[in-house]
Amino acid sequence: MVRQATERLKNADVPEPAASAEVLLAELLGVRRSELATYSGSLSEEQVALYESWTSRRTTREPVQRILGYAYFRNLRLELNDIALIPRPDTESVVEVALEAIDRRGGSCRILDIGTGSGAIAISIAQERPPCEVYATDSSEGALRIARRNAAWAGAKVQFHRADLTSSLDTLEGSIELLVSNPPYVRSEDIPELAPEVRDWDPYSALDGGSDGLDFYRRIFAEVTPLLVDGADIVLEVGDGQVEEVLEIGRLAGYVPLGTYADLSG
Repeated sequence: MVRQATERLKNADVPEPAASAEVLLAELLGVRRSELATYSGSLSEEQVALYESWTSRRTTREPVQRILGYAYFRNLRLELNDIALIPRPDTESVVEVALEAIDRRGGSCRILDIGTGSGAIAISIAQERPPCEVYATDSSEGALRIARRNAAWAGAKVQFHRADLTSSLDTLEGSIELLVSNPPYVRSEDIPELAPEVRDWDPYSALDGGSDGLDFYRRIFAEVTPLLVDGADIVLEVGDGQVEEVLEIGRLAGYVPLGTYADLSG
């Protein structure tokens, strides 16, 4: 069955067709992908029909995570909806850098995640550093709804607020010790060239960073200062080739760059 699905996906020019076929079947059966080779059970007619349906959806370049309705991120299984960006493995590196900053502060501090989406960053931090006080914002109530559910399922305490970046956060003024964000950073003109899995299935607003991809970085550095304590840390995910420009935006706003870190793709 996996071989047939793989062939269908390959003929549809789906990237890494075997991986998609195997992940979908493993999730259907509730086993690890590595256990498929030794799986001895049989599929019911309903399972066969569902697997064929999932495979057909994947031939249209619908992402595996959209088909399943959830994505894995660090220790989490995050529910998704059409409004939330699919969390990427590369963003796990943002969490790692944030955790290092927290540990330098003794393992506990007040954190703000801007543009939380499904809640991947904020929930991971709250789960892995429970003493922290974690806040998260998003401009979409639909995204916040799914983020709240994900936090509840993870048993993580995160305070969510609907806000356009930092608007209406007066109660946090002068108290944030670590700000973290994975903002939209794709240049508007580059979006049509993205892989169909991203271009056609992720929300446009979560991708579009303006004409040069830097609009949200300018806004973050211009708007967050009133919320931060002196010496606060800022951890941002940036796109390929944007590091020096983002660092310069920060410098011009009065911030001191402390370093850059490669993500899982380098």
